[in-house]
Amino acid sequence: MNATRLQPELRYQFARSGGAGGQNVNKVATKAELRFNVRTSALLTDEERAVLSAKLAGKLTAEGELVLTHQTERTQLANREKVTKKFYRLIEKAFEEPKPRRKTKPSKAAVAERMAEKKHKGDLKANRRRVDY
Repeated sequence: MNATRLQPELRYQFARSGGAGGQNVNKVATKAELRFNVRTSALLTDEERAVLSAKLAGKLTAEGELVLTHQTERTQLANREKVTKKFYRLIEKAFEEPKPRRKTKPSKAAVAERMAEKKHKGDLKANRRRVDY
């Protein structure tokens, strides 16, 4: 899926942010907040909406809105670009197919090493027992 097609539905809000910026921090709204409503998006198909709702469930508000913020840069424009890139990465990752896991068996050397370690630990514990003379 091409996440850049969602650009028209992205809404930005700006607020004062902490961090670097000197006295500018108190005057300029550089913190960028990106909002995208997954539930009401006209650009998403029903299947895409379902995938995003499932994969991003922990990041969505009760209204189905995805809210991302960025505030580390000194300028509003830089923070806006960073939060937009963060959004695109998140959407692309949500639609990424997981790599199928191939079942493997431990090698003979790994099994032998594990058994040797178990034998060693058992011997250590056996030596802690009380010895009767």
